[in-house]
Amino acid sequence: MRPSNDNLLRLAGLAALLAGICYVLVGLFHPANVAASVTTTRWQVVHVLACAMCFFGLLGMAGLYVRQAVKTGWVGLAGYLLLSLWLTLVMGFSFVEAFILPHLASAVPTFVQSWMRMFNGPAGPFDLGILPTLWTSTAPMYIGGGLLFGIATFRAGILPRWAGALLALSVVLAPVAVLLPNASQPKIAVPFGVALAWLGFALLTERRTEDVAAVLPPKDQRPKAAA
Repeated sequence: MRPSNDNLLRLAGLAALLAGICYVLVGLFHPANVAASVTTTRWQVVHVLACAMCFFGLLGMAGLYVRQAVKTGWVGLAGYLLLSLWLTLVMGFSFVEAFILPHLASAVPTFVQSWMRMFNGPAGPFDLGILPTLWTSTAPMYIGGGLLFGIATFRAGILPRWAGALLALSVVLAPVAVLLPNASQPKIAVPFGVALAWLGFALLTERRTEDVAAVLPPKDQRPKAAA
């Protein structure tokens, strides 16, 4: 039996809900981006959660976009594509941080030091090639995608408007992170995670009465109850 569109949207809502929860946990518990953090259990757990956030986020964003695609227009499409590209790139970086960096901490410490300097300092002694440029490009994707998708969601009025507003506001405030101490910078991600989880929960629990009405015959053709 093939899954219905309704069930697929609910699964996408669940995926977005899980992605948002993962991102909140990443923001709350992410250790400082310093070489000493790489070998800790906390570092590995947080970046496994970041990988999960990206995986579920890609599935969830597809459902959130499809549910309101007709009303969000090109603004929603642009926001969806930017956020999807951001999630794809972040998944690659998070995978390296969870499964590769801990093993390189003692074998190639200069690589780990240079990796950390992508986030908070000048280039390190190890040539990382195009990686710093790719990481820098994720910032405009995150801000532009979240802003466009949040505005489009607010205007469409299908999913909770204030969740869309929070999504847009959270990415606008993202540049403030550079003013915070290193260990506190990831916490700026928490509002985005809350907004994503909110949208996912709304999609998961939404009652689609139009689907029920579509399968019922017109009132004048329904059988009358026996007297």
